[in-house]
Amino acid sequence: MKPFYSPVHFTCGSSMKNRFMLAPLTNRQSFENGQLSDDEFQWLTMRAQGQFGLVMTCASHVQEIGKGFSGQLGIFNDDQIPGHQRLSSSIQSYGSLAVIQLHHAGMRSPADIIDQAPVCPSVNEKTGARALSLSEVKKLRDDFIQAAVRAKKAGYDGVEVHGAHGYILTQFISKEINKREDQYGGSLLNRSRLLFEIVNGIRDVCGKDFLIGVRLSPEKFGMELKEVKGLCKRLVDEENIDFLDISLWDCFKLPEDIQFQDLSLLEHFTEMDYKHVKLTVAGKINNAKEAGQILDAGVDFVTIGRSGILHHDFPIKVMENPDFIPVKTPVSEEHLRKEGLSDTFITYMKRWPNFVK
Repeated sequence: MKPFYSPVHFTCGSSMKNRFMLAPLTNRQSFENGQLSDDEFQWLTMRAQGQFGLVMTCASHVQEIGKGFSGQLGIFNDDQIPGHQRLSSSIQSYGSLAVIQLHHAGMRSPADIIDQAPVCPSVNEKTGARALSLSEVKKLRDDFIQAAVRAKKAGYDGVEVHGAHGYILTQFISKEINKREDQYGGSLLNRSRLLFEIVNGIRDVCGKDFLIGVRLSPEKFGMELKEVKGLCKRLVDEENIDFLDISLWDCFKLPEDIQFQDLSLLEHFTEMDYKHVKLTVAGKINNAKEAGQILDAGVDFVTIGRSGILHHDFPIKVMENPDFIPVKTPVSEEHLRKEGLSDTFITYMKRWPNFVK
């Protein structure tokens, strides 16, 4: 088994000091104009202090119309750069990599938050979303790339392109949602065109020494396991990314699609050849034993969400005690405040069943 404390070396030249990444977690703590708040700053920098080797921000929207939730940290204009500079430099001061997740909610943007109809690859009656024009698709591509340029100016080590969880890049990839008839719809090659144009564009403008990851989820929101594995292979083969972040929802389950249940969902991804690209997965990795099992399965580093909320120093606790189990939930509000959560974040966490007393 890879020791928890052993470093991860990426092709771009960056190194992660251990095998723990903080998941990009929605926390609703920043200002409505996308500016960084002190609450979000404290939450994230405490995780760097707690020795997460890579600290990732929440999903940060690249267009104002792509906002997915209130209090979302944005990276859609230059006025937001100073806050990001403050955040990235503080995370790095603890020896952690600072990475921002680039996001656009698409049809999942609440109309009452963005004050207009949300956008989607094609008309979506269920959400009231309108279809993007071809010029708007190209503007969306350019805005993802420009957000990465801002991230580099702000001092981040890199970015993760959010192509998971039913947000706009998932909406393009999904044959259930994407009904376009131009070069961005139809075949998987066309439906994934936007994702690859964004990734390749970021690499072109940000350079070979900039860390680039992509998050994908192989199920739900019209995703098909076989297609997502095909996208992973192409991303690896094209050699423009440093890591793949596969959100499995549950790392220990079988695929939902019966025809692929000869392997666990995790095994479908660990059996692939990633060449120089590193692999991380997320989904119910809650304690030291489970983290060890995931690394032992062939994953390069683990992505921690729930346990990173409960313990800002989860990596330290695991590296010191291979039998570490987080505090049982539900936990008190006072416990979460001590772990760096604001009252706003605590209120949001009450949506998780049996998490807050």
